[in-house]
Amino acid sequence: MSNSNEKSDSARRRAQNHFTASEQRDTLVRREIDKERAAGNAKIAKLKALRLAKEAADEAEAAKLAAEKKLEKDAKARAKAAPRRKQPPAA
Repeated sequence: MSNSNEKSDSARRRAQNHFTASEQRDTLVRREIDKERAAGNAKIAKLKALRLAKEAADEAEAAKLAAEKKLEKDAKARAKAAPRRKQPPAA
């Protein structure tokens, strides 16, 4: 009878060792996946910040160019609208 109990205890111990090892591998895999996900998220955040900074710089440059064009246009309009002196009629 004790031989039967020893066999079942041995089988139970081997099965438990197998499941423990499997759980440890699963835990390691989950940690690696989490690390990779965090690294990917950090990379995405960095790229997004760079893109937003570039877009802001592009908008500022476009606004600057638009303001310069408006000033040139206004200067031309003022030059055209400037009153001209009338010359006195020839006597």
